[in-house]
Amino acid sequence: MNNDTFNMSIRQFLKMVGINSQREIEQAVAQACAKRELHGNEKLPVKMTLAIGALNLNVSFDGVVELD
Repeated sequence: MNNDTFNMSIRQFLKMVGINSQREIEQAVAQACAKRELHGNEKLPVKMTLAIGALNLNVSFDGVVELD
């Protein structure tokens, strides 16, 4: 295993996940605000799951996205 290649691959994956996740959250919040389903001051519980089937890895991370 080449550790440099491995680490770079992980970083690229996490960057892609971060950018795309942020975009999806922003769009969902904007749509909910436009429909008046959110007031703009909520704290939204968030869960992210990381799964790698070949490694039998399934880990969840919990957090909060605050709108105000």
